[in-house]
Amino acid sequence: MIYEPAEDSFLIQKEVKRLAKGRVLDMGAGSGILAETALKSKKVKSVLGVDIKKEAVEHCRNSIKSKKAKFMVSDLFTKVPKPKPGQLFDTIIFNPPYLPEQEGELWELKTNIAGGKHGYETISRFLSGVNEYLAPDGIILLLFSTITGKMQVDALISQHMMEFEQLNKMNISFEQLYVYRIRKTRFRKVLEKKGVAKIAPLGKGHRGLIFTGMWNRKKITIKVQRQDIDAKGTVDNEVVQLKRLNKHGIGPKLLFYGKDYFAYEYIGGDFIRQYFDRKDVKKSDVTAVLKAVFEQMYKMDHLGLNKEEMHHPVKHIIVGKGNRPVLLDFERCKPKTKPHNVTQFAQFVISGKLLPHLQRHNIKMNMLDMLNLARKYSERRTRENFDAILELLG
Repeated sequence: MIYEPAEDSFLIQKEVKRLAKGRVLDMGAGSGILAETALKSKKVKSVLGVDIKKEAVEHCRNSIKSKKAKFMVSDLFTKVPKPKPGQLFDTIIFNPPYLPEQEGELWELKTNIAGGKHGYETISRFLSGVNEYLAPDGIILLLFSTITGKMQVDALISQHMMEFEQLNKMNISFEQLYVYRIRKTRFRKVLEKKGVAKIAPLGKGHRGLIFTGMWNRKKITIKVQRQDIDAKGTVDNEVVQLKRLNKHGIGPKLLFYGKDYFAYEYIGGDFIRQYFDRKDVKKSDVTAVLKAVFEQMYKMDHLGLNKEEMHHPVKHIIVGKGNRPVLLDFERCKPKTKPHNVTQFAQFVISGKLLPHLQRHNIKMNMLDMLNLARKYSERRTRENFDAILELLG
């Protein structure tokens, strides 16, 4: 069963006629209506039509006779050869199946109209692979429906370091159809030019977006300044602080950076509380990690830098290989006459946020003793007063 052109096909067809250029990839070619439309443009050099159904591909091959057109069977990008840098696609068209699946739906019908359990899964898979095929200044023409979930699609695009512009829309029955033009963001283009590949979303912080990628055959982490918040320059500040702290073995290794972004070594491991809850972790491992974090806090105190948020660093410490704790997130780090890194971390150690995790390892912490020693250290930040805090850990 080949998907017959309908309102969605005709809506995106208008934009294909207007904007298709260069090397074109028609993903989910179906009847071939969009491939054929692109071929009529003088700005189009070639068209590759792809469909999961052999029947659709054979139909396109038989009905579209052009030396500039080729068609192949593939489930999205799985069998599409990765083009060389100078042969990336300038235009990628996708009119996907975008409705939620219905129980008992036949495969033939499902692949025509259903985009997954919620409707957006096929678009998500498409966005995960499309950047390796899209030229730096290329465009994607994507159609979807309000039933797919506009907010979800918008979020998926942003998560893959891309930006969108709504070109057209249409009301039909109980839904609205949208056509987007999608491009790579400035950050993605800069990173790809540096040789970073396989860029994928990792997380979203209060001030930055976090991605992973491959660079020089190694996995890296990339942080990009969020553009949708009032706070500016926080990522650039983190670069300044990391350059200084790396000299003292603190923080992940900074690899390269630019305006509003930087890349650092990928730190695999567990956040500190999850690490303490692991069955293979011993009491001696726990105390060693706590002491290693305290030592880094002591160094920062004497460097005159305040990290901030160390009273609740549940997502700011990852314990990696060799039980090595690595501090993350220095966006708010700044010079201070009297930093309080050690005292803030001391508060965390005796708080209800961590004590239950320590008690699993039979580590008992005297709250009053810790508070008194932290107060004494705060008054005179000597090594002797600091060592007294470490001795409480055993």
